[in-house]
Amino acid sequence: MLKIAVLDDYQSVALASGPWRNLGPDVEVVPWQVHIADPGDLARRLEGYQVVVAMRERTPFPAALLAALPDLRLLVTTGMQNAAIDVATARRLGIMVCGTESDLSSTVELTWALVLAVTRNLALEDAAVRSGGWRHTVGRGLRGDVLGVMGLGRIGSQVAAIGRAFGMEVLAWSQNLTAERAQAAGARLVDADDLLRGSDVVSLHLRLSERTRGLIGARELGLMKPSAVLVNTSRGPLVDEPALVASLAAGTLRGAGLDVYDQEPLAVDSPLRSRPEVVLSPHLGYVTEQSYALFYGQAVADVAAFLSGAPVRVLGDEHPLGSGR
Repeated sequence: MLKIAVLDDYQSVALASGPWRNLGPDVEVVPWQVHIADPGDLARRLEGYQVVVAMRERTPFPAALLAALPDLRLLVTTGMQNAAIDVATARRLGIMVCGTESDLSSTVELTWALVLAVTRNLALEDAAVRSGGWRHTVGRGLRGDVLGVMGLGRIGSQVAAIGRAFGMEVLAWSQNLTAERAQAAGARLVDADDLLRGSDVVSLHLRLSERTRGLIGARELGLMKPSAVLVNTSRGPLVDEPALVASLAAGTLRGAGLDVYDQEPLAVDSPLRSRPEVVLSPHLGYVTEQSYALFYGQAVADVAAFLSGAPVRVLGDEHPLGSGR
C-alpha cells in the first residue's frame, strides 16, 4: 500500500479537489488538517509515507528533515518553485521533487480586493453596520491616483493593468527591471525611493531572497505619503512588521492590506490583529476553487507519472538523482 500525506489541508478540501481515486485501490491518501511545525514531530508522523504533497511553502523541508524521512520517495509541491524545500539535498537522497502549475490570476484578484477594502474602509464599515451603525468613514477613490508596483513580473504586470483600468498612473521598480519592460506593461520605471514617495498605493510582488528580505522597513515607510496604502500579497518578510505597526500607530501611513506574514498562521498576540487600519486575510492569494483543482489535479498526475516511471514537472532536473538510501 502506497501512503500519501497531503499536508496543510486547512479547509478539508484536498480530497474533493483532485481525482485521487485515479491512483487506484492500492494507494491511501491521508489529508492533514493540522499544521505540524516541529521538524522532529513531523518526521515521526511521516514515518511510512512514501509520497508527500506540500501546500506551497507552508511546511519547510530542509536537509535535516529530508534526511530523517527514509521512506520518502516523492515530494510534490503546489507551484513550480518552493524556497522551503532543499531540492538539491532531496535529489541527492534519491527523493524526487515535482511541482504543479499555478493560477496567478487569483493572487491578482485578491490584491485588488485588499486595495479596495483598505481605501474604502470596508472592514470598518462592515463592522459598524453589523453593530447598528451607519456610514462612519470617508473612503478614497483611485482614479487619478498613483499605483506603485514593486516587482513587475507575471503577477505584478496584471496588477498594473488593472490599475490602469481604474485610471491610475503606474510606477514600477524591481532590481532588474528595464525601462522598456516597464513601458511594455504600461508603467514607468523609477527607483525604489521615488516609487515610495510618489505612490498612493504600493503593492509588493517580489520573490523573497536575501536582497528583498526586510525591503520595506522604517526608512522606506517613512518615505511614503501619510495618505498612502501598502498591500502585500507576496511574502511576509518583505516587510518589517514592527516598523509597519509603528508607522500605522503614528499615523504616518493610511493603512495596509496584508495576506502574508512573518509567521503563518499569524500569531494570536500579533499587534497587527488590533490595528483598525489594516485589513488582514489568511494567505488567501491562491485559495480559490480553480487554484485548488489545478494544484491537486496536477499533484495526482505527478504521482501517477512518477509511479509509471515517466515523471513530469520535475524540479532540480539539472541535478541527477542520487543513489538513494
